[in-house]
Parts: sequence; C-alpha cells; structure tokens
Amino acid sequence: MTTNYYRDCPPASLIKQFAAMLYDSLLIFAVLFFATAIALIFNRGDAIESNPLFNLYLLFILFSFYAWFWHKSGQTLGMRVWKIRIVSEFGGNPGWGTSYLRLVFALISILCLGLGYFWRLFKPYTWHDKLSQTRVIDVSSLTSSKK
Repeated sequence: MTTNYYRDCPPASLIKQFAAMLYDSLLIFAVLFFATAIALIFNRGDAIESNPLFNLYLLFILFSFYAWFWHKSGQTLGMRVWKIRIVSEFGGNPGWGTSYLRLVFALISILCLGLGYFWRLFKPYTWHDKLSQTRVIDVSSLTSSKK
C-alpha cells in the first residue's frame, strides 16, 4: 500500500478507539490468562509470588500482542471490527520498533491519567501518535467504497 491510499482517510474518533480497546481487552485478558497458565506449569502449579520478572513477562506478552497485529496488518481484532487502523507516517503498517515505541508512549500517556488520549479531543492525534510518528485512521470509507 502506498501513502496515497490512506491520505484521504480521516482520523479515527476517540469513541471508536476506545471501543476497539474494549474489544481488544477481552482478547488480551484471554491471552494473559493463557500466559499465566503456562507460567504456573513451570512453577509446578504453585502460586506465583510477586515477582518483577513475571510482571515483565506479562508486559512483554501484552506488548508483543499489539506489536504483532500492528506490524502485520495495522489493526488488532478490535480495530478491524471498528474499521480503524494504525499507519506510519509513510502510510504503511508500522514496523516492529515503531509499534513497540508507540506502546511505550501509550503506557506513559495512560500513567498521566490518560491525558495523551484526551489530547485527541483538541488535536487530530494522541501523544503517542505524535511521538511515534503514527496515526489512527478511520478506514470505513475505504471498505464501503469497495462494495
């Protein structure tokens, strides 16, 4: 896909972005549940004590979930349902590094009480869009024009 393909797509609304996050949270819960089950097997079924390595393991799983979907297709399953996608400044899917960078900035945005997301109410991008040189676009007009 070239940059021109997505050039005329409007930014995705904040409501669509939050709806996609809600959908994705259900899938992420299942993925993290499975990742924890695997860790329990290696822990011989004993409860996992508070362990920074276990927390990093779950964070790695979470980041890899998003990075894989964004790098592969520009969309998670929730984003696909709501017809939004992430594109790099060049118009294609973000690379691995860009995807992980976007996630780090999104986490910082959330830790700042979500201010980076609510910035979207005043600008056509969030903090992590700007810092990772990506944007979330609404592709519903593209899919409806294919019919």
